[in-house]
Amino acid sequence: MEKFKSKYRVESTRLRNWDYGTPGFYFITICTRNREHFFGEIENGEMFLNNLGSVANEEWIKNPKIRPDMNLELGEFVVMPNHFHAILIIGENNFNSLRNDATNRSGNRRDAMHGVSTNTTTNDPNTASNKFGPQSKNLSSIIRGYKSSVTTYAWKNNMDFAWQSRFYDHIIRSQDEYIRILNYIRNNPANWKNDKFYKP
Repeated sequence: MEKFKSKYRVESTRLRNWDYGTPGFYFITICTRNREHFFGEIENGEMFLNNLGSVANEEWIKNPKIRPDMNLELGEFVVMPNHFHAILIIGENNFNSLRNDATNRSGNRRDAMHGVSTNTTTNDPNTASNKFGPQSKNLSSIIRGYKSSVTTYAWKNNMDFAWQSRFYDHIIRSQDEYIRILNYIRNNPANWKNDKFYKP
């Protein structure tokens, strides 16, 4: 664990040297505080959402309408008792087009379909750095807004609720990987007791 200002800090789970405003397919997982069952329960392989679980579901669906300038598309997603899985597609938009133009002028190239860097000029992990781009128009800002909307609803309704402080993401790089993750999300309720997030 690295230190910042003489204090230990939790390192970012984001991929180094990657702009998270870049067009691409992202697999996201967000857990609740201590993996508590805030969103409902699974019975006979089917997820039954409670009130807050329904709000978590509805708030996610709102993302493309709330952020039309980001050209978002929702892939498969599921609200589980203590976590949330989703595939989110960030499309070409004015914000990432400007960033990609600047990147291309600097000699770096990206696979437009999958948003994967094709730059081969450096592979030194010691010189890589996070390239999040503007914090208002990237994956982190979307998740921050989503988490905030669910939390605000809970607090306004005197519900004891909290997310964990971070989220997990994975950049989907192939059709096979996309199908595997899609099926994992779809089958998550049926496979609940074998899931790594399972907590009775």
